[in-house]
Amino acid sequence: MPVSDITLITRPPEANAFADLRETAGWNNPAMTVIQKSIENSLFWVCLYSGEELIGCGRLIGDGAMYFYLQDVILHPDFQELGLGARIMESINGYIAEHCPAGSTAGLLAAKGKEGFYTKYGFTERDGEPLGHGMCRFITK
Repeated sequence: MPVSDITLITRPPEANAFADLRETAGWNNPAMTVIQKSIENSLFWVCLYSGEELIGCGRLIGDGAMYFYLQDVILHPDFQELGLGARIMESINGYIAEHCPAGSTAGLLAAKGKEGFYTKYGFTERDGEPLGHGMCRFITK
């Protein structure tokens, strides 16, 4: 399918389609009830479709005032290196420009080796000075 036939939609995906796309990235999925609640609690979604198939997405989560975080920027392996990641990020940056007030922060946790992709969209790597390195905790029960 030509790239021109890819549709960009700014609404949440179906939970099953989102779970399937996460699996193409090699990510594990929590329970479907957790996925559905996560979808519903997001601030903004951008999804790319090839026909009816979800082939890419990205979303913003946060408090909607001071803190915004990019999450789940995913592109199906068969559709990478076609400029579609740029379409996702341009849509997200459009939302940031319109909805994030001065003094707020937009952050992300980049996958190893993907940091350079995000610097093209105004994000900077934290080198530890003066704020320290970012951290995360994965919850397992």
